Formats: sequence, structure tokens, C-alpha cells
Amino acid sequence: MKTKSHAFQIRRPQLNPVAIVDIGSNSVRLVVYDGLRRAPAPIFNEKLMCALGRGVASTGRLADVGIERALAGLARFRLLCRQIGTKNLFAVATAAAREAENGPEFIARAEAALGAKISVLSGKKEARLAAMGVLSGMPEADGLVGDLGGGSLELVDVRDGKIGDGVTLPLGPLRLMDVAADSGRDPSDIIEEAFSGLCLLDALKGRNFYAVGGAWRNIGRLHMSQHHYPLNVLHHYSIDCDAAHALAGLVAGLSKSSLQKIDAVPRARAETLPLGALVLERLLERGQPSKLVLSAYGVREGLLFSKLRKKKRSQDPLLSACWDTARMMARSPTHERELCDWTDQFFDNGPLEETQSQRRLRHAACLLADTGWLTHPNYRGERSLTMVSEASFTGVDHPGRTFLALAVYYRYEGPFSDNAPSELLALVDGDQVHRARIIAAAQRLSYVLSGAMPGMLAKISFEFQENKRLVLSLPHKLAKLNGERVEKRLSDLATLIGHTPLVTTRSKK
Repeated sequence: MKTKSHAFQIRRPQLNPVAIVDIGSNSVRLVVYDGLRRAPAPIFNEKLMCALGRGVASTGRLADVGIERALAGLARFRLLCRQIGTKNLFAVATAAAREAENGPEFIARAEAALGAKISVLSGKKEARLAAMGVLSGMPEADGLVGDLGGGSLELVDVRDGKIGDGVTLPLGPLRLMDVAADSGRDPSDIIEEAFSGLCLLDALKGRNFYAVGGAWRNIGRLHMSQHHYPLNVLHHYSIDCDAAHALAGLVAGLSKSSLQKIDAVPRARAETLPLGALVLERLLERGQPSKLVLSAYGVREGLLFSKLRKKKRSQDPLLSACWDTARMMARSPTHERELCDWTDQFFDNGPLEETQSQRRLRHAACLLADTGWLTHPNYRGERSLTMVSEASFTGVDHPGRTFLALAVYYRYEGPFSDNAPSELLALVDGDQVHRARIIAAAQRLSYVLSGAMPGMLAKISFEFQENKRLVLSLPHKLAKLNGERVEKRLSDLATLIGHTPLVTTRSKK
């Protein structure tokens, strides 16, 4: 993947809305994204809990009440897409519609209500799109993707950016409710039977389990609530396997009325959540992964990802999102791109070592460095910290997200500020905090040299001399650019790396 910011276009990103309608066994959802891009941002999101799949396992038919509710919602979605100006609409239906005997009839009516073609996904296709969605947001994913819907569970292996074999299991909470009620069997026995001899679970031990689906996201929210977690961002939130197993077991034993009293659980999920938790508990017990990692991306994002050209798919999702942010919010996005290259020389030629992962985060921090300039000066640091830490970025874990937020915070508050929230600082180690301060100090120096405009930084260089001396070298014609603010900010940067600052002027040639 490319880590150079100049892999992306300069012009301001245009709003070209693209919509996904996902007709699931439990919910029907419309998500409108800002464009068919590597890092699409949702601009509208609405969900209806229709429970279309309730009763399919016992009656073979979609529920009439669910059908009428879904059709009314799809008609509404059609008007909303027209109002938003959506140019492309992709609609898919999953387990309930493909398995019910009246599924084809429902799809015909649904297409008339929505005014668009609806693709009924096979279990294999659904599993593949879920895996593509996870890989689009976590390219480094290595483990098993599990997408739990109301009617089915899709499992598929991912490794080295590639999608392996997948299976569809009849373990959605709505289906489990029906089968258990009709047969009198314990849901645990049904789950154990489905997992018995499943090779995919044998290959999960010691790797990550990537959880997709509303039920499992709510278990993640419960864990966040229990631990007073400072970031309300589910994507890439990870839980140790033992802790996830214990929590899933606890939720599996709660009643509907007990769950309805918990603020972190939507009331519409209270009935099906215990069975979703039971599936997760048994899966973790059987597969023994190292961690449960929540993914906000699934089938819908996988479908969008599949529509991109191969070259665009290979772009870094984090840097793509940060570059889009720079193009929308920076005074000069070109300057932010130059800032990436300017700080390269500091790390390439200086005493600090930098891994490829750290370099990537530094570039992301440089692209985000000017996001707070429109805010009142007294609030730039605080607002930038919140905006970056809670942004809908993918391709970054929570420590990385926190690092970016701190780098931008120190860029405005000063590299020696001690006012960053302690709960956020707890998510990163001391080395990451120190590195964020160094990057912020370099950014602060760059802005007093360039005025936040492009074309200047390439003329100014760093040099590391003997006796730990950090030298800022100005060309002769820019000698008068030096001043008290330049020397102060160079001194801050030098202090952070244990060097002595010096400004020199290169002679004419």
C-alpha cells in the first residue's frame, strides 16, 4: 500500500452520493455515502427493525407484518435517495429473502417500492462481501470474519489481504428462536451441532475474530460501558478473548426485561441479543482466538469496495481519509502534503528511528495538522482532539487513532502541554506520546516558516551535526525569514530530541 500522500488527487472531494439498501432477516437499512471512494463517509443512515426472517424456519414464509413494514420503509428510502441526489443505488437481500418460499414475490414488490433492482445474495456471496468489508477497513486483518444476521452466520477466513473459504450457518438469532420453539431443542445444542467439525474454527486459534453485525456491536458497546472507555468508536475496538467470552456468557443469560434496562442496549435488540451472545460465546470457546475485534464495516462496505477499481482498492484507507479531510478543511492541502515530505528528512536523517507503521501515522498526522484553523484559537486544540479521535476513519486501531488526535492537539496547544485528557493518554504508551509531541513541534515550526501555504518548505532543510546540534538551514534569499518565533519553535523541537538548535543561512552559489 502507498504511504505517500501525493498518491491522491488535489482537487476538493465532490459529493457524489451512492446508496446501499440492505434487506436483512432482522433489519432493513439505507446508508448513503458521500461517493464511491476508497474511504467513503456515510452522510445518511436509517434502519428499520422489520424481523422479516421471523417464522421462516417454521413456516417457510416471510412474516406478513414484516413485509408491509419493509415495503413502506423502502418506499420512503426511494424518496430520500431522490432528495439527497443519489446517482447510484445498490440493493441487496440476504438470508430471509433467499430462503423463504414467498421470497421472490416479496423481492418483486420490494423492487417496485424502491424503484431499483435488488440482488438476492447467496450465502457464499454474502460471506465474501462481509470479508471484503472488513478488509476494506482493516487491510491487515488476519483471522476469521463472522457476520451474524437475523437468519444466518457467515464465516470466512482472511489472511494477507486475501479472502479464503467461507460457510453459511443457520445460526441467526431469529432462526434459532424459531427452530428451538418448534423442536423443543436447547439453542446451545443447535449451535454446538453447527460448529461440530468446522475446520474454519480449528484454524482460528491464536488469531483474531472479526465480529460484524448489530448484535455483536451491542456486546462491544456493553464492554465499553462497563470499562468507561473514553472513545465511543466501535470500529477496531478489541477485547481479549477471555473477557469477550465472559461477557457473551453473561449477556446470553439475561432476560429481555433485564436488557431493556441497560442504556447501552437498544430496546429493539433486547429480544434477540441473548441468542446472538450465545452464538458468540460458543464460537469463542470453540475457536479460541486471541482477540475479538469489532468491525463497523461489513456487507454494505464490502459491496462498495467491490465496485472500486483494483488500483483504488490498493490505496491506504487511513491516508485516503486523511487526505480527503485535508482537501476539505486545510487552508492548503498541498502544504499538508509538503509537510509529509518535509518531516521525512527529519526522521530519515536524524537520530530517531521510525518503523513503516510509525511513518504512516506521521504522514496521517501531517495531513490532519490544519484541520482546526477555522476554530477560535482558544478551542483549536480541544476541538481538533475530539474531531480526530472520533472521526469515521478506518485502517487505524484505537492507539493509532489516539496518537493522531494527540499530535494534532499538541500542534495547537504546544508540544509541552500537560492538559491532554488522562483517559486518552491511557490508550497509548509513553513513546507514542513523546513521538506525537515531536511531530507537533515540527508542524508548529513549519507553519511559522511557510504561513501554511505551499512552495516554501522544500527550500528549507534540517541537518544533524556532531555534538547533538539540530541545524535549520535557510537559503540566502530567505535569510530574513528567521526570527524570534522560528528560533523558539526550533528550540522546542531540539529540546524534545535532546539537541541544541541552530539556524544557518546557505551562501549564494
